[in-house]
Amino acid sequence: MSKISKLLRSFWLLFNWQRVLVYPYAFLVGKPRRIHNPSKFGLPYEDVILTTKDKLKLHCYLIRYTGDLQSERARGTVILFHGNGISHGDVLGHANLLYRRKFNVFTLEYRGYGLNDGTPSEKGLCLDSQAAVDYILADPELSKLPIIAFGQSLGGAVAIHTAYANKDKISALIIENTFTSIPDIVKGWPILRHIAFLCTQGWWSIDKIARLPPKLPILMLSGARDRVIPARHMKELWVASETRGKLKLKYGSVESLSDDEDELKKKESKNLFKGFPWGGHDDTCRQPQYWQSVFDFLDDVFGSHRRFK
Repeated sequence: MSKISKLLRSFWLLFNWQRVLVYPYAFLVGKPRRIHNPSKFGLPYEDVILTTKDKLKLHCYLIRYTGDLQSERARGTVILFHGNGISHGDVLGHANLLYRRKFNVFTLEYRGYGLNDGTPSEKGLCLDSQAAVDYILADPELSKLPIIAFGQSLGGAVAIHTAYANKDKISALIIENTFTSIPDIVKGWPILRHIAFLCTQGWWSIDKIARLPPKLPILMLSGARDRVIPARHMKELWVASETRGKLKLKYGSVESLSDDEDELKKKESKNLFKGFPWGGHDDTCRQPQYWQSVFDFLDDVFGSHRRFK
């Protein structure tokens, strides 16, 4: 096959199938119709049906923290945004650990995923995330507590957008192994790099994160051995996030962030970049010190969980 033929074939593939490439789970033939629920971990939960602005119904879980003592209260509400190849039932292990640290957890299930109707798109997932925030803010109890956006891979992009669209409502942001943008990902692929301009699913996180409030605490968790989203994307997001509040946006260069520099923290700031030398795209959350880093960040921002009684 000639180079021109390959290019034309790639042109057609990217233009017509990019939603399948970006949101593969939603297009699986015979995808599982049974989704794990929080009872698997013995967690109390509510089946929540969100209604989006475009009138789609989304099946989600809300896990309200209930302490041993009646006087105990939750520290905040974490919205979990999962990756593109799984459902919200696959992040309940995360939810369990966060619940044990006295947080409510809301697991957002995207349109076209799990039991939900609809077809995923950047615009659609942005509507989905806003429906989750609006639901929390309308709840008499949850509305009084901080909201934390926590996303992995594609979910990281959704979390960044959520913080960007709700600048006065999100109290902290946690992202793991996510990308600067979809076109930047495509530019790293042979042949397709030449037609990255055809991407209709932009997810320009690099621009949005630079425009978040300077005081918003951000934790970045990056697996150095990620073969799906190269670790440089997370480093570029870190550099961009450090420009917040400055008149002239200048992302700088990631060359100053060496591969063996596993932890970066700006002085007098709660922002933290934590690298994991052996972390891959899907197993960074199982690396030593991953969850301790998450817990330390949350304690730094919201105070020790032992104080919340």
